[in-house]
Amino acid sequence: MAFSTSVLTMNLEAEAERICGEIRRVVGQVLKRRGVIVALSGGIDSSCVAALCTRALGKDRVFGLHMPERDSSSETLSLSTSISDTFGFESTVEILTPILDGLRCYERRDDAIREVFPDFDAKTWKSKIVLGGVGQGYNAYSVVVETPSGEIKRQRLPLKAYLQVVAATNFKQRTRKMLEYFHGDRLHYAVTGTPNRLEYDQGFFVKGGDGLADIKPIAHLYKTQVYAMAEHLGVPQDICNRAPTTDTYSLPQGQDEFYFSLPYPQMDACLWGKNHGVPAAEVAAALSLTTEQVEWVYKDIDQKRSTTRYLHLSPQLCQEVSEITH
Repeated sequence: MAFSTSVLTMNLEAEAERICGEIRRVVGQVLKRRGVIVALSGGIDSSCVAALCTRALGKDRVFGLHMPERDSSSETLSLSTSISDTFGFESTVEILTPILDGLRCYERRDDAIREVFPDFDAKTWKSKIVLGGVGQGYNAYSVVVETPSGEIKRQRLPLKAYLQVVAATNFKQRTRKMLEYFHGDRLHYAVTGTPNRLEYDQGFFVKGGDGLADIKPIAHLYKTQVYAMAEHLGVPQDICNRAPTTDTYSLPQGQDEFYFSLPYPQMDACLWGKNHGVPAAEVAAALSLTTEQVEWVYKDIDQKRSTTRYLHLSPQLCQEVSEITH
């Protein structure tokens, strides 16, 4: 039988029940917490996790956090609050901008951008980081800026400047997680993580930031499956119909612009195909891509797994402590 994207179809009700059972078991028996914290971004992943946790534990044992900052989309807060409103659990808003200002997050990022655009001023300019070279045998990052007149400019970033931009923006994910654990400690709740399988497999998360959690309910679900599960659970259509974004930079930025080789439906199919030994030519035919493109994506999957392996590692000890079991 020829390969098709239907391999990602699943029994949504049965899987929802299985995940909810695991949430109850892990939170109650393993972690011994009273409930869960869910950081709500207005995106599909956190919305799906919130829906699953509410179904598993009840709305009185779920607490949501809305954490917008200066660069967040204007619709972020309204979308995230639509989730707590829809599923009826308590939530609060934590504005990150003052904290990020104190950490000099924006200042450090802007200093790096000015290495290639000396006139850059975040008060009147907008920016984002994009991935280039996909399918050409290399990955290269550039900064895209929009001037006050609306002109779009793009410039390749030197490695040092790129690393500083990423390091500075990682403050955002780490600050959110700090606040999640504050509320988790305050309520004696576990902290959830919201990566899907594509993000978890390919290291698309920040260590000590969105990669940190006590339980990750959807890390085994491909992004396509998360969208289907969210709709099944009653997540509002505005979120179910929304394309995935990073919501990190002042210019709109899709996840495939920043990290993944292809848009998520094609990327999911390629990852599934690679995980199940499907030849690149068969996947390519199903996705209207060339065999060479899929072969390159397969190589990129391996490369990302290799370079981000450290993100999955627990702290490394210089000698085992035998009294502590993991």
